[in-house]
Amino acid sequence: MSGADVSTGSAGSAGSRRAGRLEELLDLRLPVVQGPFGGGLSTVTLAAAVSEAGGLGSYGAHIMTPDAITELVGRLRAATARPFAVNLWVPQEGERFSFQATELAPHAERLIPYAYELGLPARHDGGDAVSHPSFDDQVDALLASAPPVISFVMGVPPVRVVEEARRRGVVLFGTATTVDEAVALEAAGVDVVVASGSDAGGHRGAFLRPVTESLVGTFSLVPQVVDAVSVPVVAAGGIADARGVAAALALGADAVQVGTGFLATAESGAPAVHKEALHSPEARTTVLTRLYSGRPARGIPNRFVREMAAYEGEVPPYPLQSLLMQPLRTAAAAQDRRDLAALWAGQAAPLTRPALTAGEYLARLTGKASASGTPDPSDPPGSLGASGSSD
Repeated sequence: MSGADVSTGSAGSAGSRRAGRLEELLDLRLPVVQGPFGGGLSTVTLAAAVSEAGGLGSYGAHIMTPDAITELVGRLRAATARPFAVNLWVPQEGERFSFQATELAPHAERLIPYAYELGLPARHDGGDAVSHPSFDDQVDALLASAPPVISFVMGVPPVRVVEEARRRGVVLFGTATTVDEAVALEAAGVDVVVASGSDAGGHRGAFLRPVTESLVGTFSLVPQVVDAVSVPVVAAGGIADARGVAAALALGADAVQVGTGFLATAESGAPAVHKEALHSPEARTTVLTRLYSGRPARGIPNRFVREMAAYEGEVPPYPLQSLLMQPLRTAAAAQDRRDLAALWAGQAAPLTRPALTAGEYLARLTGKASASGTPDPSDPPGSLGASGSSD
């Protein structure tokens, strides 16, 4: 590969890259992190495949019980001897994690027509009281299991978590959507900052200011974060192919994190209807919506998003809206209802390609472009060397 062979940790003309810091920290062969997915989209098979191929595989655990998290870490350890990451969401101010049925009723009412369509029981009262696993219990289980890496989104991990992770030799990643958030994360003691641009798919992790004031594009955010912090920086959002990898490294990032591209691979837990949407012309448009979870997230707009758009400001906060929507999301995916399913996707989703394994995709990301962005002439038209897959 001419000019920017990331497998060697060099950047050719992208000489500003501080070569090898993340690889050295985690004994990685490639500066690529697989973005963590929630809602059943992560799989042990995917995370292990990425780690075995030389990157850092990840698993989103924010909806899992403490016992399930303990079991998960054991399964990941059995699947790969390489480093891997487990991701949790930091609670935000005002969020509660248990609710009475009476609180659900007005919000459940508007979902009844969709429940009927999917053959689900229509509960006017929202069903029984519901709860979401406690973050404190989740993180305690994760620290006790001591995976190689714990990554956080949505906020700064508590002081006790940072101290216990350091005692146990666990590397901590924190996710920033602005420079101020990156500075706050470094001050809190995280080992690595993920600079997540507004191009990225899935949930936005802004925590110091509202999401609407924190929508900074990846290639504006990354160099500012690199200048502001001393810890390794991982660029995330809109990184589609080897050209995007080379560009991120040229801007000073130590590695990249790719979500949507790995979501499209054979090993991901995304249902077929979701993967098909990523490869469709519909993926050229993405929106931020609170309708599926109560927190803003980027995805492909479909019938549900458009019909419910008037309620964007009325749906309850996370995790209540997420708990209400979980049966509908599950049923829509199982029934191939692209018009109702949650179709998380980044802004470069149209560049994804079907039928690639995680290993094949990782090889395309790291071996088929020059630092100037010129595709490798050996790439056939339409391959990921010329146009890859994004976060």
